[in-house]
Amino acid sequence: MGQPQAAGSGRPAPDDPPKVTREIAAEAAVWVTRLHGPGRTRQMELECLAWQQRSAAHREAFERCTETWESVPRLTLANAFAAAQSGGAPLGAVGAWRRQAARWAPGIAAVLVVLSGGLGYLEWRDRDLYVTGVGEQRLVVLDDGSRLTLNTGTALSVDLDAARRSVTVERGEALFEVAKDPDRPFVVRAGESEVEALGTVFTVRYAAMPEPTADRLAVTLIEGRVAVRPAEPGGDAKPVGVVTMEAGDRVRVGGAEVVRDAPAAIRVDRPDVEQVTAWRRRQVVFDDDLLPQAVAEMNRYSRTPIVLLDGSGLEGLRVSGLYGTGDAEGFANAVANLHGLQVRHHDGRLELTRPHP
Repeated sequence: MGQPQAAGSGRPAPDDPPKVTREIAAEAAVWVTRLHGPGRTRQMELECLAWQQRSAAHREAFERCTETWESVPRLTLANAFAAAQSGGAPLGAVGAWRRQAARWAPGIAAVLVVLSGGLGYLEWRDRDLYVTGVGEQRLVVLDDGSRLTLNTGTALSVDLDAARRSVTVERGEALFEVAKDPDRPFVVRAGESEVEALGTVFTVRYAAMPEPTADRLAVTLIEGRVAVRPAEPGGDAKPVGVVTMEAGDRVRVGGAEVVRDAPAAIRVDRPDVEQVTAWRRRQVVFDDDLLPQAVAEMNRYSRTPIVLLDGSGLEGLRVSGLYGTGDAEGFANAVANLHGLQVRHHDGRLELTRPHP
């Protein structure tokens, strides 16, 4: 949809405020709590800035959530949820934006309290948004009997109605075990791609932010049949045409080089499904993978990042083996032993480098 037009001008109305949806507001709450937590990093800050640059609504939501955080230092879980359930105005509400956002600001305050309390995930039941933190997994059972298993750093929303079952993956990875219902197709949207199924098992992994060592979208079919297709014109992970998948297929769309509004490259292969779904057993399996790719994968599960020092010439090294998710130090030490490297603890991270002569 385009921007609202000023009457008779043909130009966007300059005074119309950005539309902050509850989905964007909840994402902003997650960013605020992460940035105020002990695991804040420069990379996190850059990712948050990129998220804010998506639209004026994203920036507005972040500013509102930041003000809410700063204005309610004595907020407790009990009174936040009490305010949310009563539908009253947000605690400490002052200013025009708070009056305009009175319907959802108490919920944001509650979200901030839950996340800052260390639960690590958000379950906002009145709008079916589910979020997992770094290294966490969560099982969600929908009203229709479908089961969603969320992997680390995942955010998705669910909308079930009489005609269609819809899930939007904002970021991360999830395994879908879809209950059969011929009258209601099950559609998962990630970026500008859609996956449709009636009763099947598949995984979806979507990188909301470009990652140099990863595909933008990967769909792996474990059981049944699904179709991957463009969701609508525009977007940043838009496949060309429709791809019908058979069990064992993986469809990969785009990568870090994706250009908005341009068709994304599609590759279809048949990976080791046990390796793709090893995260459900809290394991990561590498099979002659390049070290930067393996490091990026391990970093998804840990707040202690592994860093390859510039100039060490480690980019061409390869890694194989099975590792526990979240065991960044064990992985770093294993790689160091394998390739004769050094592991250094510095500034909250693990640095891999070649030994100095």
